[in-house]
Amino acid sequence: MQRIAQGSLFPGRSHRSIRRKRRPISACTAGNTGATGLVTLAPAFTHALPTLFGMPFSYSHEFHAELLYELCTALVREGLGGPETWRRCEGSAVVFAQRAIREAIGEERWNLLQRNVQYHLNVSDLAERDGQDVPLENGRLSVTVECGGSGFLKIGPAIEALEEEAAGLGAAFYWTLTYAIYRVMRIYNHDDALEYEERMKEYAEEEENPGQYEFPEVEKALPECIRLTLQGGCGVRSIQARRLLSRHRNGRFQSWFERLRTIERLSRVPLRSDPSFREDGRYDTIPLPSLLVAFKEHDAIVACFDEESQYMLEGSAEPALGVVFSPREPEEVRRAFRTVSRFVAFNCELFGLVEELQGWEKNCDAGAHLDRGEPSLRAA
Repeated sequence: MQRIAQGSLFPGRSHRSIRRKRRPISACTAGNTGATGLVTLAPAFTHALPTLFGMPFSYSHEFHAELLYELCTALVREGLGGPETWRRCEGSAVVFAQRAIREAIGEERWNLLQRNVQYHLNVSDLAERDGQDVPLENGRLSVTVECGGSGFLKIGPAIEALEEEAAGLGAAFYWTLTYAIYRVMRIYNHDDALEYEERMKEYAEEEENPGQYEFPEVEKALPECIRLTLQGGCGVRSIQARRLLSRHRNGRFQSWFERLRTIERLSRVPLRSDPSFREDGRYDTIPLPSLLVAFKEHDAIVACFDEESQYMLEGSAEPALGVVFSPREPEEVRRAFRTVSRFVAFNCELFGLVEELQGWEKNCDAGAHLDRGEPSLRAA
């Protein structure tokens, strides 16, 4: 746009400047700042920019979005999430799926797991194959629970208290709990520590001077009642344990036994990962332990775990739980949800027992007489 000077020349007129009195601008033409007698091509517009109120301010794109929406549909069909949840998520399918699953777990149980263990629940259309993410075929999804940090149960004080109640009761409690957890997930306990000690001794024998190495004495760190049952065999541990627990189930540790019965009942339902994770996943190792079970805070079991845990994350580990399903098949969806729900229920009951034992020890100061200064391999 070029500017027109005031001294412009018009044909047929003198060369004098044209001077006119300035005329006031009326209110109706306040939006038109052009010279008098000139009209703009478009009418005056009162807004400098159009309003963005009510317009979407973000856009997200999801690969294989149809699978994501089918998952959301399956969640709604199973009663997980609804219109109100969708409105709170502002139309985001990813946020809706995450919130629906979290609401299904429940805030109280969610917080319980967050306090005690580091779990990661993932729903994906990918599966790991030789360290690479490969899309699942036929529109299928996988739901996995991976452990990134183990919980901790110091069970020594509880075993001592139970043994004072009745000889063998502490060992019965320990073995019943141990075998119940074995059925559902991996833990790290005295068995793993004994195996680690044995491997270290075998490695040292190959060296020129094996006497220069020190080894954790795991068996000496075990309570006497546990050492005695190790010599008795599985029959002694299982049959006698059930009889002892049944006789004392209404005693002063009744709440412990009630939780133990619930844990054992939940463990009877098979929660095996889909075979494709073990056969086709080609993971470097078995699942990481979800729980470390020791008898003291700094005993030989904890020391062995500290040493082995330095290498646990170097390779890919199987998920603690893995299920493959098709969101289009209601029965497969229900099977996947039941499996995850039972896994969550088992862990919540287990870590509820862990917190109860911790609270009991704190209240009665049961651990004051324990040797908390026992050396650990972490300082070796």
